[in-house]
Amino acid sequence: MGVIARYREHLPVGPATPEIDLQEGSTPLVPSRNIGKALGLKNLYFKYEGLNPTGSFKDRGMVVAVAKALEAGSRVLMCASTGNTSASMAAYAARAGVRAIVVVPSGEIAMNKLSQALMYGAKVIALKGNFDTALETVRDLTSRYNVALMNSVNPNRLEGQKTAAFEIVDVLGDAPDYLILPVGNAGNITAYWKGFREYHAAGRSTRLPRMVGAQAEGAAPIVSGHPVAHPKTVASAIRIGNPASWEGATSARDESGGMIAAVTDTEILQAQVQLASSEGLFAEPASAAPLALLFRLVREGKIAKDAITVVVLTGSGLKDPDAALKNVEPPIELDGDARTLAKVLKL
Repeated sequence: MGVIARYREHLPVGPATPEIDLQEGSTPLVPSRNIGKALGLKNLYFKYEGLNPTGSFKDRGMVVAVAKALEAGSRVLMCASTGNTSASMAAYAARAGVRAIVVVPSGEIAMNKLSQALMYGAKVIALKGNFDTALETVRDLTSRYNVALMNSVNPNRLEGQKTAAFEIVDVLGDAPDYLILPVGNAGNITAYWKGFREYHAAGRSTRLPRMVGAQAEGAAPIVSGHPVAHPKTVASAIRIGNPASWEGATSARDESGGMIAAVTDTEILQAQVQLASSEGLFAEPASAAPLALLFRLVREGKIAKDAITVVVLTGSGLKDPDAALKNVEPPIELDGDARTLAKVLKL
């Protein structure tokens, strides 16, 4: 079942809310087999959101936002996106039989994500400028016309995304000590913190985690304390210079006693390769940012060895394979038989 059916009592839905889903949610909390051991961490887990229907965590919030938009009578949905939001919105719009319009920053979206939106039937507009320009334009348009805004400034998006926190508590039996995740537009860290607080208030957990956010060094407005006019990073999903949920992210950080820090693109790509080659989990670059930050925090002695730590992998590596392929050994081209192959492979 999808997140609405599973967590209905915790969501702003009622009898008039349409039941739509793509069986999103219920993603695995995968115990680390090798990285945790190498770091000396006894309880490291990966929340693998890449197994949602469109390959990212966005599906959790989108299903609730689309259902509420349909309930309100909307027949046209619109978003600005660096890729994952557009794919998710377009998929649920197709499922519900309504129109989807996507505005992306020209030349700054991974082709695999763009292809998803196009295949789901969305009308895609590539706007000159960065994501922040696209979002400002979409917010202006949706305020003037009968079009539903589906970015994370829509509170129903965060309502759906908070269900990932519920799932972590349901599996572990309590909240973790640390929750480490990427921070781009900052809706997800805001949503997780909301979910953990709600479950704690309902007596479903005995503690609250420290919320730790990872931004990319070239797109770290929250870390620097001011918007970044021209954000740059290989991690396109967090290439955002002025997060819409900035205040929610800093509240989550401060109220939980956590932190938000930046990692370099080199650290991100190294973590991405290590995650895939050590754990068998292929995540997009943005998802590797929190792992890169974890490596640093462990080196600095800031994570207790017996702490229960969850790293959120927000999207599948198949979303942006080009970035990954630049950092792995290419295939060996060979003209020969089995004996030649065995010799090359030193079997």
